Amino acid sequence: MDSKEQQLTELLGLTARTLTHLTASMTSMSFELMRSEDEVTRSAGRRMIDRMATISAGLDEHWRLIGELTGIQVSQEQIETVHEVQMQRKVVTPIGGTAS
Repeated sequence: MDSKEQQLTELLGLTARTLTHLTASMTSMSFELMRSEDEVTRSAGRRMIDRMATISAGLDEHWRLIGELTGIQVSQEQIETVHEVQMQRKVVTPIGGTAS
């Protein structure tokens, strides 16, 4: 593989990895939406999870093709994992008021 092909292959791998991380983050956020007390929000979370599953299946194909290009098969376990960042609710006290 010449230099340009190697660069393009590396770029494709980085792009697929970024999309994989983005998909994982959006899926995580969708699960958070499903914890809502609002039915419309929960429903939106369920729909987004379905969409993310479809996108994830497409990304699996990307990884398969990248493996064919590089000669190195990449399994799901070898893809860098995304660590979930959990946001904690911050209590804000308005000036002259009580905490909410």
